[in-house]
Amino acid sequence: MRQQSIIWVNDILSITDNYIKKDRINKSIKKSLDFKRDKMFIPGKVISTYYSSATTAKTCLVRFMDGETRLMLSPNGLTKDDMVISGIEIPLSIGNHLLLKNIPLGTDVHNVELYPGHGGQLARAGGTSINVIAKEGLFVTLRLPSGEVRLVSKYCWATVGRVDEKKSNKKITKAGQNRWIGKRPHVRGVVKNPVDHPHGGGEGRSPIGRSHPVTPWGRIALGQRTRKLKRYSDFLILLRRK
Repeated sequence: MRQQSIIWVNDILSITDNYIKKDRINKSIKKSLDFKRDKMFIPGKVISTYYSSATTAKTCLVRFMDGETRLMLSPNGLTKDDMVISGIEIPLSIGNHLLLKNIPLGTDVHNVELYPGHGGQLARAGGTSINVIAKEGLFVTLRLPSGEVRLVSKYCWATVGRVDEKKSNKKITKAGQNRWIGKRPHVRGVVKNPVDHPHGGGEGRSPIGRSHPVTPWGRIALGQRTRKLKRYSDFLILLRRK
């Protein structure tokens, strides 16, 4: 089923000439991205890189030696005809997928697993990377893009390199361009009725009538911490994000 979906995506990419503007196609491509990189010890060749408005990162199409083709995140510096591989004790080169315990200190990585076997969950947006800063016991210390310093199991997998960011100087000239990338119109709460939003109601251009802005459900917005107290992962976080 997965291979059929990848073949379907390849056909779409060739038809649309690298520029995909239909939301249905974009969502399908995002679901087809390979974050697990579970094809071990089988080299793959980068066929080409593709632009997708469904994600802020560049993606690349990799064809493995056994004939399977997968769509995955493209790290900065990875070009056409480059080779990538996943495995243990493999060369430390851009695009390779290794265990954190085998990655030297100071290396920038992306698509990092939070729990072993769950697939990459950290640093998947364009231009992001995670720095390996220490190793001790069963854990590796990582500095996340948000500034948070966190412990992760040394048996989690990560991809070497920084995610390549889509750089476009094209201005948005119509509302439809925002709709292509999944953005929908946003209505301010202060112009709604009181039944629809806590900021709503009043005569004319009236203020929100509260000491602090809130969400449509009454929770404090703009800076209020929403993380639950006494979570099981509290001991893994050494330094909170800024």
